[in-house]
Amino acid sequence: MSGTKKKSKYRLLWALMAGQRLRYAAAVTAMLLSALALFVPPMISGQTINYVIKGLPMSVPGPVTHFIEQLGGRGYLAHNLWLCALGILIFATLGGVLGFLKDRWTALASESITLRLRDSLYDHLQRLPCSYHDKTPAGDLVQRCTSDVETIKGFLGMQAVEITRVGLMLMAMVPFMLALSERLTVVAMSLMPVVLLFSLIFFKRVRRAFRVADEAEGQMTAVLQENLTGIRVVRAFARQDFECGKFAAKNDATRDAWLKLLRLMAWYWSSSDLLCHLQNVLLLVCGAYWIMNGTVAVGTLFTFIVYENMLLWPLRGMGRTLTELGKATVSLERVQEILEHPLEEHNGASVSPVSEAAKPIQTEVHASAALDTNNRGQDGHKTRGQDAHVPRLLGEISVRDLSFSFDGQAKVLDGISFDLQPGQTLAILGASGSGKSVLVHLLLRFYDYTEGSIKLDGHELRDLDRAMVRSQVSVVLQEPFLYSKTLRDNIRLGHSVASQSQLEDAAQAACVHDSIMQFEQHYETLVGERGVTLSGGQRQRVALARAIVRNPDLLILDDSLSAVDTRTEAMILSALRQRHGRRTTILISHRLSALRQADQIMVLEHGRVAQRGTHEQLLRQEGLYARLWRIQSSLEEDLTQEMGAPVHVEAE
Repeated sequence: MSGTKKKSKYRLLWALMAGQRLRYAAAVTAMLLSALALFVPPMISGQTINYVIKGLPMSVPGPVTHFIEQLGGRGYLAHNLWLCALGILIFATLGGVLGFLKDRWTALASESITLRLRDSLYDHLQRLPCSYHDKTPAGDLVQRCTSDVETIKGFLGMQAVEITRVGLMLMAMVPFMLALSERLTVVAMSLMPVVLLFSLIFFKRVRRAFRVADEAEGQMTAVLQENLTGIRVVRAFARQDFECGKFAAKNDATRDAWLKLLRLMAWYWSSSDLLCHLQNVLLLVCGAYWIMNGTVAVGTLFTFIVYENMLLWPLRGMGRTLTELGKATVSLERVQEILEHPLEEHNGASVSPVSEAAKPIQTEVHASAALDTNNRGQDGHKTRGQDAHVPRLLGEISVRDLSFSFDGQAKVLDGISFDLQPGQTLAILGASGSGKSVLVHLLLRFYDYTEGSIKLDGHELRDLDRAMVRSQVSVVLQEPFLYSKTLRDNIRLGHSVASQSQLEDAAQAACVHDSIMQFEQHYETLVGERGVTLSGGQRQRVALARAIVRNPDLLILDDSLSAVDTRTEAMILSALRQRHGRRTTILISHRLSALRQADQIMVLEHGRVAQRGTHEQLLRQEGLYARLWRIQSSLEEDLTQEMGAPVHVEAE
């Protein structure tokens, strides 16, 4: 990793702490005072042994000695040892209270940071370009937004202050120890550099192992998420065993990666335990020898043993702290990869937070939250863009020499040109892969074209604000997405403050109102995840109602009536034609009966315009449209003869 990347990563960590740095400072202060308070009980115990029991001179600061002499000296303390116990209790209690405050302030800070980080990540993911989501598995993004964020929270809540604690304790305790006995200080500190070096080496190895384990878990989550999303496809093709085997392979890889990490940690803890116990043995042996020589007092050795353990085990615990630091840095990098990715362009200028790592954390979430508040209706949902005084579009579209390809691959669109006047309907026909849906995605600015031109009301599309364009364009896809909410909520997604009469009017235009009224709870009926409790045709019609209630200036139907029967499709198109002149419509379908009433029909083949004209004009030309018309007409005649009744293909 480059130095710039590291700098950006730690700048993000600093930005995460914005607004909570004062709490962290207070926590560090409380921790320091707690450590100083906890230094006193061992000192009291040691001096009690030396001064009261053994009759040795006191080795404490002058004011303390003067205070004890004023009380009555050694004799007084010998008859009132409860004062020593009271002193130990007072300072131990003070240290405990300060430790509680440290933990409380750290917990508040870490939870607040986690809240802001999750909001920022979610907000950023909503604004990333479609090309990013095309390449990134959803399961991996879930892993980064949950597990990685929790890892960062764990470090900030428990380990961040701990690093400072060990450093401050070393700086504070070493002078105390040197004042008591220089030779015991040297012995007590002899193996501590080895323990620290051991922890640093361990940190680097754990960091690499955790990255492998975290990425393996992300891949496993991606497989799980994909399988649950497509569970009906899996069952329809009896692929349960295959999917179980695929998941088992990812699960095994995750287990192996975590086992490797756990083996590293077990090796560290056992080895560091050995070093710490060796340090204690060394201090006891040397201390006992010097006590027998009369050069060290028993109380002094007792104080040193306590002080050494107060230092040694937290220092040994640095292995855990560094382990969590290693995990946190990996998680920070994975989170940073999301936050560093440039946002979707708005007015032709890419928004990239790379140069300002703190910006998405500190300002973007609050700015978007303020924007949401300003654009919310009475029910708390966002209103459509044109409600916020966005100028309405007329719906005039002019496309010239439009070409497009994904990442330098073969062109999906090649030299497309057409004009569409406000209120007109353009029907598009073509085989799968001919570029129909790509054209829709370009009109919605899901992707930006680099060759040719698309003008909307005379303005170059890529120069218009994406939010403004999308606020006035409604699209219904072949596979519509419905939320696990009520039918009312799903339809109102298109216009959050629509009245009940507007909802019903849109539902009737989409020929789904009667179906809704057959449900026991009508518009309050809950649909399953992705609308799974509805039929394919019902899902498409609910999505169409959602688009119609928005009253868009441009309506795009991308093969969105494929799951409804021919008669219902004719009724829907008839209802839309009654609104003719109120919106420009682009209709993509493989049913020619749905296309025949369009003002113009465009046939795409291999990304090029093969034919263009009205229904009558294209029938007089030899080409794909005429061939499909003859085939579909023949099928309808055969079906009519078999059923003995005419097939209703269109309702005027």
